[in-house]
Amino acid sequence: MINTNTLPKIYIALPVINELENIPTFLNDLKAQTYQNFELYVCVNQPDNWWEDPVKTTVCIDNQKTIELLKEQDFFINIIDKSTKGNAWTGKQSGVGWARKVLMDTINNIADKAGIIISLDADTRFNSQYFESIINTFVDNPKAVAIANPYYHKLTDDDAANRAILRYEIYMRHYSINLFRINCPYNFTALGSAMALPVWAYRKIGGITPMKSGEDFYFLQKLTKTGQVVNYNKEKVYPAARFSDRVFFGTGPAMIKGRSGDWNSYPIYYFSLFDAIKRTYELLPSLFYDDIELPMSAFLSEQFNDDKWWVALRNNFKTERHFVKACCEKIDGLRILQYLKANQALTGKTDEECLIDFFDNYLFVDAIASRGGTTKQYNKNKVEKDCFTSFAMTKELCENELNIDFDSFNFDKATTTQLNDIRDLLCAIEEEFQHNKYKL
Repeated sequence: MINTNTLPKIYIALPVINELENIPTFLNDLKAQTYQNFELYVCVNQPDNWWEDPVKTTVCIDNQKTIELLKEQDFFINIIDKSTKGNAWTGKQSGVGWARKVLMDTINNIADKAGIIISLDADTRFNSQYFESIINTFVDNPKAVAIANPYYHKLTDDDAANRAILRYEIYMRHYSINLFRINCPYNFTALGSAMALPVWAYRKIGGITPMKSGEDFYFLQKLTKTGQVVNYNKEKVYPAARFSDRVFFGTGPAMIKGRSGDWNSYPIYYFSLFDAIKRTYELLPSLFYDDIELPMSAFLSEQFNDDKWWVALRNNFKTERHFVKACCEKIDGLRILQYLKANQALTGKTDEECLIDFFDNYLFVDAIASRGGTTKQYNKNKVEKDCFTSFAMTKELCENELNIDFDSFNFDKATTTQLNDIRDLLCAIEEEFQHNKYKL
């Protein structure tokens, strides 16, 4: 155990629905923590009308058993009962977004501003030093407004689930790596089970906005606009890979769609689209002085329904620095994702071609050598080169290590082992970017 006398208290925000089988393991992970200065807040929830629905009654009963189990523990747990008949959600108030809001608002009302909120899910595993690592990361980064913690889905004996989560992780990690290499400020992986933030930061942004899906994405985007979101930590979290339709988009729904072969909502975006975003950000200082064309101009004009959307910002922000900041807040993570989705089909590339072309241009030695990538120098302007250099290899070596013929590679025909090896390679590259950015 470490000395917690001078360190902040941790407040765990845990939404729960139909998780009776996972709660005991979750509680064991809590009890094993080396950092024990924490309080657990649990919102057991479901819509009230589920009590009248024969299909959903089993969930209501599962929730009631969960509440009883939580009450039997040998340490105090703050239970917010949004499950018992008459107490459960009504109207528009329902779902994990509202559960996280109720939890975090409750914590905000009682916690000191220095306290740390950790958002978790009941099916997420974490090692005994996870809480300690969160505290240490905030100690190292006292101005940070949040941590978007690294994650990793462990495989199970369900091959269909394994293939689906691996394909989804390849999408997410490829997306993140490309945002890193263009130095995008909105590079975070939004997982509700992998977020932490100080109470003062929660108050600064006015709390979390409840949504049926994606509340974690909008929450982290809101935080990014106010300060630094750290995306490196020594400890990962390990969310469960399971088919779930509790939310409209995210891991569970992606796996369900992917199981049927539909990955249209989660493509491997072509690397040149990220280059267009990068160039747009680089031209923003010039836009302060002149009405110039940006690579994203047509898209942004359509999104904002204004061909001169920057004029109002130029009038309101009288310095280049403040103007650029305002533009970056307007061209935020949502706009970036929308731009990628709007333009992906225009590339005419399959997901396989996009992945292989990315490797060709950033991982294989010929491409790295052409950019002069020969040494590691932890310099802000050379992060892209250094991170890829660490994993430089010939195409032949990569094919041998992954046991893949890239010329005939197909996601549907690839083995689970091949998909896992690609996931792990991208995970390692992403970790290098995370660590290098953390050290700057």
